[in-house]
Amino acid sequence: MFSCSVFLGISLLNILRCLHVSACDVNCADKPVLTPSALVVKYGDPASATCVACQKACLSHSDNVIAMEKSVGNTTKNGTTLTWTVDRLTEWALAPKCFYSTVDNQCCTHLSVIVYQPPENVSISLNHTGPLTEHTEYTLQCSVLNVAPARNLVVTFYRGQTKLGQEKATSDSKEPVNERFALSFNASKEDNGAQFWCEAKLELGAYGPQPPPVVKSDNLTATVHYGPKLKVPANPAPIDIPEGETLNLTCLADGNPNPLYNWSLPSKTGNHSEPILTIKSVDSQDAGQYVCTVRNSVSTAQVTFNVNVKVDFTIYIIVAVILAVIVIAAVAAVFYFFYYKQNKMGEYQLKDVFRLGTRHQLIPQSS
Repeated sequence: MFSCSVFLGISLLNILRCLHVSACDVNCADKPVLTPSALVVKYGDPASATCVACQKACLSHSDNVIAMEKSVGNTTKNGTTLTWTVDRLTEWALAPKCFYSTVDNQCCTHLSVIVYQPPENVSISLNHTGPLTEHTEYTLQCSVLNVAPARNLVVTFYRGQTKLGQEKATSDSKEPVNERFALSFNASKEDNGAQFWCEAKLELGAYGPQPPPVVKSDNLTATVHYGPKLKVPANPAPIDIPEGETLNLTCLADGNPNPLYNWSLPSKTGNHSEPILTIKSVDSQDAGQYVCTVRNSVSTAQVTFNVNVKVDFTIYIIVAVILAVIVIAAVAAVFYFFYYKQNKMGEYQLKDVFRLGTRHQLIPQSS
């Protein structure tokens, strides 16, 4: 009876030792050594670890307990060496411990186990529908579905191959969760047609898979509306052009939507809506200020040209000389016909009268 009581007491002591492993000493001198010291296992994959319980301490008494505390899997023992195996790991929160227990002490080593699951899906979106407008702030959103553990998740936003920023999850859940990350940016002309995307990476440390698991989103193509961007100076140098030559004024701009053009001319004639204005033969009335207005639904830009028309007076001088000659010739002709010729005619008539009178005097009168 007594021997039975002793046996039960020892058994109970061993059971109590096993039940109170959580209070064991993790800083004891001859503590269990686990290989590997940490496990990173994909959900559903097999796992295993080996534990050498001690080198000397747990060998001093035959009644010392050597065991592996675990919630899943099987343990095989070979002296002070324990091997823990799991065919398919399907628990998210594990805390295996390898320990030995003596009469005076319990000594243990925890096995760090991370069970991970890459994201089921990663997608990118905007907090806006339709075209974006330059100089306006928008938010990119990266949604990560069914990932574990979230605390190891890092999300990176990209525009093309350029990194825009990174965000880390704050959840401490070991089980799969859905996470959403946001990054704000100011839209610009350069973003028009750009490919935005994000990637979710599980950074699991040295014991994790290398390279770390990465899942990328599809590309999001941005359409950005921006005001006219002039391809010419807004205030070019004054233009001097000889009269009669062809005047070409260029007012080019890039914009989305495509900009419309409107010209204001010094002569205020016609309606011009092309980026290039042509006047084939300029004259003095074409001198002055030309204003090209470029606009779309976002904004307006202007280009102002100052045109000086150089008048060539040579032709006017020649014409004036010719006209003067003509006038002088006309006056001379008038003078000739109306004065000189008339005087001559009068003189001839007097001479004729004189001759007739003289002849009359010389003819004798008949009785």
